Amino acid sequence: MNFLKYSFALLTIVFTVNAFAQLPSTYWQQHVQYEMNIDMDVNTNQFTGTQKLTYTNNSPDTLHKVYYHLYFNAFQPGSMMDVRSRTIEDPDPRVGYRIADLTPEEIGYQNITSLKQDGITLSYEVAGTILEVTLKQPIAPGAQCVFDMNFNAQVPLQIRRSGRDNKEGVRYSMTQWYPKMAEYDFEGWHANPYIGREFHGIWGDFDVTINIDKNYTVAGSGVVKNPNEVGHGYSDVAPKVTNGKISWHLFAKNVHDFAWAADDEYIHEKQLTNNNVELHFFYKNDSNIVNNWRQFQPVAVKAFDIIQNNFGEYPYAQYSIIQGGDGGMEYPNATLITGKRSIGSLVGVTVHEALHSWYQGMMATNESKYAWMDEGFTTYASEIVMANLYDQYTPFEGSYNSYYRLVNTGLQEVPSMHADHFETNRAYGTTAYSIGCIFLHQLGYVVGEETITKSLKDYYHAWRFKHPTPNDFLRIVEKNSGLELDWYLAYWIGNTSTIDYGIKLIEDQGKNTRVTLEKIGKMPMPLDVLVTTKKGEVYRYLIPLRIMRGAKTEKMEGVTDVVAEDWPWVYPMYDLDINIKLKDIARIEIDPSHRMADIDQTNNVYPTDKSITVTR
Repeated sequence: MNFLKYSFALLTIVFTVNAFAQLPSTYWQQHVQYEMNIDMDVNTNQFTGTQKLTYTNNSPDTLHKVYYHLYFNAFQPGSMMDVRSRTIEDPDPRVGYRIADLTPEEIGYQNITSLKQDGITLSYEVAGTILEVTLKQPIAPGAQCVFDMNFNAQVPLQIRRSGRDNKEGVRYSMTQWYPKMAEYDFEGWHANPYIGREFHGIWGDFDVTINIDKNYTVAGSGVVKNPNEVGHGYSDVAPKVTNGKISWHLFAKNVHDFAWAADDEYIHEKQLTNNNVELHFFYKNDSNIVNNWRQFQPVAVKAFDIIQNNFGEYPYAQYSIIQGGDGGMEYPNATLITGKRSIGSLVGVTVHEALHSWYQGMMATNESKYAWMDEGFTTYASEIVMANLYDQYTPFEGSYNSYYRLVNTGLQEVPSMHADHFETNRAYGTTAYSIGCIFLHQLGYVVGEETITKSLKDYYHAWRFKHPTPNDFLRIVEKNSGLELDWYLAYWIGNTSTIDYGIKLIEDQGKNTRVTLEKIGKMPMPLDVLVTTKKGEVYRYLIPLRIMRGAKTEKMEGVTDVVAEDWPWVYPMYDLDINIKLKDIARIEIDPSHRMADIDQTNNVYPTDKSITVTR
């Protein structure tokens, strides 16, 4: 049943993408197929593994080298991640100096013991978290080859995302745990050393067998293929035990990573969404958290249904919410979250991480380059879902306030910066989550909220299971709005220019009123100016930017719209003539919806701000 559903979803994707016709004819992406078998020793926290990787080169280039990520090598004293944490101005408290203090039994590593390409032994070099492999036989465009690898690894003490024995006692949070082929795309190889930030992976299939102590329950990406052999809540049949271990066979199709977790105290429970997606819940048998985890499960189901109704169908058979890790982190078909939370916190983190299955999970941007798309789009969608779940929830307010605080500190950095190279964690976090969220909400101010809603659904249909860029999304919005928007991306993401508009002067001209508006900040924006008369009549003057080549068509109930003359962005002042006597005007306000991230709103309203000059 689950695989029939998935096959149908894939057929739907093919026809939908062709029908929407958004993909350029030159688009391509690599493909991988992993077959892995690992044997875990829970006493030493070490494991051995074999990996058969079938690699298809869909690029137009001949590849003479390939690269793998060896993420566990970051958890060693002196690693780039260690040094970065000890030298950055505001280190992540979860890391700090902890890597530097690891003992040999606590560090992480991944050792490659053999590597072959189509049976031919290869030479390679390890540089920290990157394995550089020189090929004996180059991979031609359209060609396929098989890499066979033997490796062994030690699971590090849990510090950041991955590891063993986290602060809540979860034995294994197995993320970034296997030698992972680096992505090669239209920009070339993305073999970036791991310092604890973002990822970029190749689409493919994962067939994984995990051999582990019989007392452990395994949770993770993909579907358990042998439920009648593992028990532990996957079936009521007694598990098949060989030499004290159970072999867990998991399969995940059309994903770009694979994660799992294991603990000998997990409770495993299931819920079904309206779309027949199985939600699996794994949490420790701790009396302090059991009630919260059980009460939050039906809310998680409701949230999943809201997500699917607003942002597109979840095409996989299952999704697992797993206690583990060091906060909340998304992976294909699963998330790892810390579990000692209130019900509201469990809901909030789960909504966010689940939505990553859409933004970065399915629309798999290069989150290292476009963290603001990955985290920002997810934050935007999370705010909408939370507002649907809770009537008293005020969406987007936190993102705007976080942005304003960052601007006031003077620490803002260009959002287009590669995630690894931000100078402070604060600038990176605010940029990825808040500025990325505002990108969408503020774009709704420019083109209309309905256009953004439609564009996100079109984006889902056109780009799921692919690697979209910012321009790919923006082109969809342009087509839906009929407006030119390249300036918006260039300003909001390409530099640190801020928005600041104000009412400079009010002039009484008899039967008319002239409002002189001032552009104080460097970033240009179209303006909504709301004029309310003393009789209660409301007029909204839409002032487009000339470079937009048009105005939004969004409507406000009970408001009369007037499209004013375009504002050329080089002009510091703009005169808005209103066909209403000044004495009849009760209020004039710039951006009454507060979607524009104006850094100083004290001069946006007349007559409440006494600094505005009024001439009669």
